[in-house]
Amino acid sequence: MKFRYAMVCSSNQNRSMEAHFLFKRQGFDVSSYGTGTHVKLPGPSLREPNVYEFGTPYKYMLDELRRKDPELYKRNGILPMLKRNAAVKLAPQRWQENAADGIFDVVITFEEKVFDMVVEDLHNRDHVLLKTVLIVNLEVKDNHEEAAIGARLTLDLCQEIEAVESWEESIDDLIAGFEKQHRRKLLYNISFY
Repeated sequence: MKFRYAMVCSSNQNRSMEAHFLFKRQGFDVSSYGTGTHVKLPGPSLREPNVYEFGTPYKYMLDELRRKDPELYKRNGILPMLKRNAAVKLAPQRWQENAADGIFDVVITFEEKVFDMVVEDLHNRDHVLLKTVLIVNLEVKDNHEEAAIGARLTLDLCQEIEAVESWEESIDDLIAGFEKQHRRKLLYNISFY
């Protein structure tokens, strides 16, 4: 694979991790992040989410939720999701704190507000290298089924990006073709490091 990829959602739990998991299995150079202030997981009610700091190990979250209510968190898919996440990496990471991870060629976001935050963050960084980065948003609902569909669609798009000589020259046609084939609207932006 030619490019480094970053998958970004709000909490680095479901959408970005499903894509990270799939891309890693396919041999891509991939990382994943969240843009939120905290990591939030569903709790016993909408008013009682489970809130963690970025950097809290997935295994810690898994063990804690197993202790709290194993039936609830198994039934709503949180325990299997955390188990998958722990097999991919240690803990959720925050996009705004990723400068030490190096630069990415393509950043995929799964929610428009996350896209806006990534674009703004890159705009505010020092542009020392003036290296282009493609940021694409594929809107994906934050549930397990949609995350799996979104990850497969993202893989299709990134395989198309990998196949062209220069994505900078082909991006408009790639995006238009993807939107037509999959009936999904994409947002994209070209920024710099």
